[in-house]
Amino acid sequence: MKWRGRYSWDWRANIGFSTGYTPEERKKLIDTYMADFKKIFGYYPRSVASWFIDAYSLNYMYEQYHIVASANCKDQYGTDGYTLWGGYWNQAYYPSKTNAYMPAQHADKQIPVPVFRMLGSDPIHQYDDGLQQDRQGVITLEPVYPKAGGDSTWINWFFKQFVSGASMAFAYTQAGQENSFTWNAMAKGLEMQFPLIEKLRNEKKIRVETPAASGQWFKNNFIVTPATSVTALEELPGGNKKTVWFDSRFYRANLLWDNGALRFRDIHLFDENMASAYVNKPTTSNECRLLTLPFVDGYLWSNINDHAGLRFKALTNGKETDILGGTPVISDKTKGTLSVTWPLKNIQGTLHIQFEEDKLIITLSGNDTLKWRLDLDVPEGKNLPFTQVTARSVNASFDNISYAVFTKEGTFEKGDGNSVFSVIPDAEQKIELFFGKK
Repeated sequence: MKWRGRYSWDWRANIGFSTGYTPEERKKLIDTYMADFKKIFGYYPRSVASWFIDAYSLNYMYEQYHIVASANCKDQYGTDGYTLWGGYWNQAYYPSKTNAYMPAQHADKQIPVPVFRMLGSDPIHQYDDGLQQDRQGVITLEPVYPKAGGDSTWINWFFKQFVSGASMAFAYTQAGQENSFTWNAMAKGLEMQFPLIEKLRNEKKIRVETPAASGQWFKNNFIVTPATSVTALEELPGGNKKTVWFDSRFYRANLLWDNGALRFRDIHLFDENMASAYVNKPTTSNECRLLTLPFVDGYLWSNINDHAGLRFKALTNGKETDILGGTPVISDKTKGTLSVTWPLKNIQGTLHIQFEEDKLIITLSGNDTLKWRLDLDVPEGKNLPFTQVTARSVNASFDNISYAVFTKEGTFEKGDGNSVFSVIPDAEQKIELFFGKK
């Protein structure tokens, strides 16, 4: 095979990655890498990672070389031409046999190799960084970035959230740096991070291990992808935002508290039958697109002035206003469930949000008469996937895949103005949204 790159190292998706080659070429490349590795080290590698790896290659390495772990890039939009957007946000998942970026819902449809998300994203700021500029930046544990992994305040904040935040099945982050940056760029950050990691390890607050060890632990403990969460209940000094990410094999969701108000900033659904464009044929583009099914997208559906989101609203004295509240309490004590308790400020009552593997339950206690709702607010001019809103479902189509979110308690209503649709609680002040197949 002849190298088609512009340079000895070429980062384009159709050159430097498996996506740029036919399945037979991928096998040749993998066999050559594996043979070279074994010649040097005396055994085949047990973990293989890249910014992105196609499902055919991942499954071939599992069947032929028995790898137990893989890893891919954090969620990002367009950075270096790579778009990975809407996936299992952190920790790890079993991918679909036809889409290495898509979590599978059933064991017989998954590649039994956990894929870990790399780089340690800032759970508050990474997601919608870029709305104020031409492209998305990088706010991660990578030590070359002076306002993130190269800053002592950020590093200590990040590891505090990592150790103390509710995470359900387990918490995970990846430390280190791609070596093309070289030592001078990464030294300061690594020399701050590694002593802190060592301290937390010695205090038995974290384990430090190879990807292969983590992958084997994952396989020993989970038959299918578990539900996990990432929780940050304080921001860097000077900020007041809080966030919770929830991930399961069926969907991901992100709650953001901002100036006392609350919105779902993101909800994406997963479908193991949504095949990647790269599973059996090479891309000819120098970029890649790995996507899931959007229900709320607070980045792509926002603009510099108006941020899209599914917002908590109350109707008081004939006027609709944001519901405001205090500090939430997050609990992961019940296996497979993440519970959020949010005491309200501007009105009487407490909101309870319960994330489960395939559904979301929201109830209001302490106020039987309040009229409240969820409104999906999106600025004008955005290309949205929704095709129909009925009392019991919101139907959508994205990348030729039809999908829907159903309500078991409460009803959907078609919106007006900037509101795309609303979710109205039932007489018991309850909303239940179902994200699995009906």
